[in-house]
Amino acid sequence: MKPLKIIVLAKQVPDTRNVSTDAMKPDGTVNRGKLPTIYNPDDLHALELALNIKDRVPGTEITVLTMGPKRAADVIRESYYRGADYGVMISDRRFGGADTLATSYTLAKGIEKLAPYDLVLAGRQAIDGDTAQVGPQSAEKLNIPQVTYVEEIISLNDDEIVAKRRLENGVEIVSAPFPCLMTVHESSPNCRTRVAKRVMKYKYARTQTELESKSTEDYIKELHEKRNYLSIPEWGVEDINAEMKKIGLAGSPTKVKKVESIVLTAGEAKVLSDSAVDIDSMIVELIQNHTIG
Repeated sequence: MKPLKIIVLAKQVPDTRNVSTDAMKPDGTVNRGKLPTIYNPDDLHALELALNIKDRVPGTEITVLTMGPKRAADVIRESYYRGADYGVMISDRRFGGADTLATSYTLAKGIEKLAPYDLVLAGRQAIDGDTAQVGPQSAEKLNIPQVTYVEEIISLNDDEIVAKRRLENGVEIVSAPFPCLMTVHESSPNCRTRVAKRVMKYKYARTQTELESKSTEDYIKELHEKRNYLSIPEWGVEDINAEMKKIGLAGSPTKVKKVESIVLTAGEAKVLSDSAVDIDSMIVELIQNHTIG
């Protein structure tokens, strides 16, 4: 079959799995400076699915599209290390404060700029929001079919792609015509590790903003003059022809009313033996507390 053009939506997120006591500010907002950033786990599953298709269909090209602050370029570099061909970063202060509606609009405008494409892949959800809305909302704005919770690609040809969906009580086999968007479930294969040769090739890939930083060494700037593949495109509001009223805070109807920091503490502990009496008493207590039964 003909090679495919795949776009993978990836996000850099705070590592919410390692939240410390100082991760929240006094006003209840997240202190992002105290949290390390990582590649959103579900998006890595989406990248692996794209790479798997590339293995099956020679000539397939993978472009990773990310939206975020300047440091989000790390997601592009990490994607290069694992096998992606191209990367684009959408970054502009005016995109700040976006909810899922404004984010999906911005990403859809970026995807339109990358057209033509055959397949858009995204993780099921991001760990800093857990809404699972951005992928489906992007598909709606692009007016293309969508398949959610994809676990495996069963088959594909020039006209359609057949996938297995992981549902709560089983699986479902569905097909969709090209172009389409799929969100990838965490039960799909983990992403392959970095390739040493690709790390050496792309470790100096930079956006224009990074190149203009005072901390960027001169020899990296010289490398960029000789090697075009090291330049990571950086798009702002005007580059994707976005409407100001639909981006950032202005385009975000979702408003956070209150944020609470909840610290879980250990409760009362009981040590039980393996005697029948202790086991019976534990079962009775669990039933009385409605933990079971």
